[in-house]
Amino acid sequence: MEPNTKLLRLLPLVIGLIILLLLQPVTLVGPGERGVVTHFGAVDPRPLNEGLHVVVPLRDRVVILDVKVQKHEVPAKGSTKDLQDLKAVFAVNFALRPDTIAQTFQQQGNLGAIVERIVAPQTQESFKTAVAQFTAEESIVKRPQLKENFDQILSDRLDKYGIDIYDTSVVDILFSNEFAQAVERKQVAEQEAQRAIYIAKKAEQEAQARVNQATGEAEAQRLLQQSLTPAILRKQELDNQRLAIEKWDGQLPGVNSGALPFLEIAPDDEETNRYGGGAKPSQEAL
Repeated sequence: MEPNTKLLRLLPLVIGLIILLLLQPVTLVGPGERGVVTHFGAVDPRPLNEGLHVVVPLRDRVVILDVKVQKHEVPAKGSTKDLQDLKAVFAVNFALRPDTIAQTFQQQGNLGAIVERIVAPQTQESFKTAVAQFTAEESIVKRPQLKENFDQILSDRLDKYGIDIYDTSVVDILFSNEFAQAVERKQVAEQEAQRAIYIAKKAEQEAQARVNQATGEAEAQRLLQQSLTPAILRKQELDNQRLAIEKWDGQLPGVNSGALPFLEIAPDDEETNRYGGGAKPSQEAL
């Protein structure tokens, strides 16, 4: 009987421990987290920091929220200043502000609700506002400036909700089919224009080359004509006749008209004057 009595005495203690474990009188807040405490549903403005905390069972309920940097991709759509449709997907890196996380939870709910109700809609609206300041072509050429404006607008919008923006990046950006076709046509036109300029320059260079060649040839002819004096022409004629004599083998043709293949060499001016303009005497006469 005595052992049963001891068990009966320990039974309330065991039951009490089980109840305490079920009621969870302590809560653990992990690294990068905050605990939002509600007292019978009323939100305590002071969140629980990292560590172990004692709460009142049945009265207190603790909601653990992550305050580390979160990444969420948000699709957005807007119209440029020249009324071109522009679509984009942004990766938004944000974090809930730890000191105001209780108010953020009270107004918006948990992290999933905050993303759905605040981050995604404000990202879309910020993109519409930012892209409306640029034309479609400027949104490509001035993309860093577009992103900078978008980041500033989104940061200002989320600041009042206790959300800090760390960075945003463009995952994808799409233009309308009409704009894409217009860009393609413009690129083709620019390439054709550059090709026409190249062809025109090439033709101009070729024409100038022909002019230079013709000018050079005309100048060469002029210099040649100036250099061809009667003495030079006479010397060239004598050189040609001497070359013909040197190449002759001394053989007469088998059939001829009776003329000997001698070359008639006209006397120069000195010999003509010496013999009074007559023919040069033969070797026997001399």
